[in-house]
Amino acid sequence: MRIWQVERRKRTRHLIQLGGLVVKAGIVDLTGDDRTMIYGAMIWMADKLNSEDGERARELWAGKGKEAFAAEQETTTPTTAHPQQDRA
Repeated sequence: MRIWQVERRKRTRHLIQLGGLVVKAGIVDLTGDDRTMIYGAMIWMADKLNSEDGERARELWAGKGKEAFAAEQETTTPTTAHPQQDRA
């Protein structure tokens, strides 16, 4: 496989993952798949990140994302219950 093909596949995978985050966050359903609204929200987000409040926004949004990923991990990872045995 040629280098440009490998790079193109990497880029495609990256873009698909980013699109998946938009769906996972519920944005598609909440906006009725209104792409102009989604794009406008992303522009607003970029403006916020470029503002004097950008660092605070990064911290808040990263924290919220970490919590969501952790919560999802808890619901999708099977847990093994180990009942305690009384030793007499």
